[in-house]
Order: sequence, then C-alpha cells, then structure tokens
Amino acid sequence: MSPELISIIVLVAVFVLATSRSVNMGALSFAAAFGVGELVADLDADGIFAGFPGDLFVVLVGVTYLFALARANGTTEWLVHAAVRLVRGRVALIPWVMFAITGVLTAIGAVSPAAVAIVAPIALSFAARYGISPLLMGAMVVHGAQGGGFSPISIYGSIVNGIVEREKLPGNEITLFLASLVVNLVIAAVVFVVCGGLKLPRHATATATATTAPRPADDPAVEGAASGLTPDRVATLLALVALVVAVLVFDLDAGLAAITLAALLSLFWPKDGKKAANEISWPTVLLICGVLTYVGVLQEMGTIDYAGRAVSDIGVPLLAALLLCYIGAVISAFASSVGIMGALIPLAVPFLAKGDIGAVGMVAALSVSATVVDVSPFSTNGALVLAAAPDVDRDRFFRQLMVYGGVVVATVPAVAWLAMVVPGLG
Repeated sequence: MSPELISIIVLVAVFVLATSRSVNMGALSFAAAFGVGELVADLDADGIFAGFPGDLFVVLVGVTYLFALARANGTTEWLVHAAVRLVRGRVALIPWVMFAITGVLTAIGAVSPAAVAIVAPIALSFAARYGISPLLMGAMVVHGAQGGGFSPISIYGSIVNGIVEREKLPGNEITLFLASLVVNLVIAAVVFVVCGGLKLPRHATATATATTAPRPADDPAVEGAASGLTPDRVATLLALVALVVAVLVFDLDAGLAAITLAALLSLFWPKDGKKAANEISWPTVLLICGVLTYVGVLQEMGTIDYAGRAVSDIGVPLLAALLLCYIGAVISAFASSVGIMGALIPLAVPFLAKGDIGAVGMVAALSVSATVVDVSPFSTNGALVLAAAPDVDRDRFFRQLMVYGGVVVATVPAVAWLAMVVPGLG
C-alpha cells in the first residue's frame, strides 16, 4: 500500500474515532501527524511542525480574546442595539446586512478570513441576543465574504486571474466575480429560508424578550444598552476601529493586531482582561490546529499532488473536470483555498489546452468549489465562526457546521460543474 493511500485511510480513521468516541479531533490529528509523519513519510519533528498553522492559531486566539473583552464590558451588546436601530428593529434584515458588509470588505481588497474575523463576532453576538440560528448567521457572514471575494481588485480575484494569465489561459474577470457572487447569494438565500429566516419577527424587542434568558442585573450585557458608552466601551470601540484600519488600510495581520489591542485593553481593565482570557475558545484552537497540522503532513508527503495527478490522467475531460472540482472542495475544506486553486488550476491546463473544456467556465467552477466550502469548521472562516459564537453548545454547533460543510462539499461542485463547465463557457 502506498504511503499516500495510508495517509488518507488514517485521516478517515481520525474522523470516525473522533465522532464515535467524542474525543477532540485535534488531539487525534496531532497523534496522526506524529505517527504518519515519522513512520510513513519519514519526516522529523521540524517537517511535521511545518504544517502547524501558526498564523491561524494567533488569529483564533487574538480575535476571540479581543471580542471576549468586548462582551465582558458590554461593548458588543451596545453594538447589537446600534445595529437594531440602524435597520429600524427589523431583525430579519440583520443577516443580510452582515452578508453585505463582509461582501463589500472582501470585494474592495480585504482577505476573506480578515473580513470574517471582523464581522463574525458582532454578527454572532447579535444572533445570541435575538434568538437567530448561529448557523444561519455564521453562514451569511462566510458566504458574504466569498460572494465578494473574486472581484477584479480582491485578493482571491487577483491571485486567480494572475494564475490564468501565467498559464496563458483565456480569462474573464467579470465572469469569475459574478459566478462566485451568484452562487454564494443563492446559497445564502437557501440557508436563510431553511434556518428560519422567514420566521424572524419584524421587531427586535419581541424577539429579544421571547428568546433571551434572564441575566443578572449587574451583567455588563444587560447594562450595555441602558448605560450607554462608558470609558472602557469607548476604548474597546476604538480598538475595533483600529483593528479594521490595521487590516484593511495597512494590511497588517488580523491575529497579531487583535491580540495586541486586547493586551492593551487588559492593561487598563485587568479584571475584564482576566475574564476574557478564560473565554478564549481553547478546544476550538486545539481542534483546528491539530487537523491542519495533519493536512500539512499530507501536503509535505505529496498526498495532495498524488490525488490531483490521478485525476488529470483520466481520459474523459468532463469527468476529470468534475473530479478536480470535488478534489478542490474536499481539500479546501481543510486547507488554504488559495493554495488549492494555485495547485489545481495548472493541473487542468493539459485538457483545457485541447479545447474540449471551456477555460473560463472551468476556472470559475474550480474557484467557486474551492472557496464556497470555507463554511467548514476546519477552514479558517468556519473556525472563526465557531470560535466567535457566544452562549452556544460548542460541540453541537461544531457538528452543525461540519454537516453543513459536508452538504456544501457534496452538492456545490456538481452544480458549479453543470452550470459553468458543461455549457463550455469560454
């Protein structure tokens, strides 16, 4: 049995054991990375740790720390009430507002995880306050980010269009952008209906009264709307604005910026800082970092390239195109979307060059397939949504995100293939 096949079997075993035995999948994944890396791939510790997502670790810790501080002093509650006033109390509009905000942020150049890191904690705090499904709100944020993610001036759009130009393939920037926007908009509409968006009351007060559990009178969340802006809330709001400016204007790392701002706030309000540090979602951090470390071992030992080459050798172009879309979706649910697109688009060049498959449609379908699955809790965006959700059963929410991500992986590549590849676009 080839090392690549062994590594895939071990990955499946990790999922089965974690699900059936209720063990943190990240811990099992670290063990798998050690066993497969040392015994099968002949990697040393440095080779295994090369796949550890240090940047994502800092993002998860930094963002959850900063927004835990914001929750501790009532800032997020104040923001929620401000959002309700902005839409005149129409709760059902808020998920679409969050979709639009993240879409605009990525369309004008924000990296998708950075936009989600900024919007998701506020959106999910709103969901917790007004009884909106966290799955609905999280999906709207992520799909909004991906909907705007392929504009001609966006990060994803620039990268994919650059790959197309480098490989001397026909390209169409507007088609790529609209393909992602329409697919994510349709998915968001479906999720909105399925997760009860149409049943949300028109006025926020009724929803909050009916769905929010009583809280102690001295809870900052209760006092947030009534007492207005206190010095600690003003400082927290300034920190959130600084995070947006640091990420969007100065292109600084969202995780490092967030943890720096949280540390500064903790210096002035240590009581809130201590409470917030205890609320960092450490089980989620272990889960995501463990799984992605094992995926890094798979990439290091060539399992990803092995799967891609096997598909590209198929003699039926349409079937090869469909399988590449599925490979892009499955792998991207656990790894970098940009990295997957950068690897798989060149694999499609040989049969695209023959003219049997439209290049514009294939690139669009592959790009959509590799990014729409970022709702998976193992992707950066999905992990941020999972970590940012307050007052939820985190294990249950994780399972919901995993099931939803599985549905997206199973259906969207086929739909994208039928809509964009089969008609021969480009």
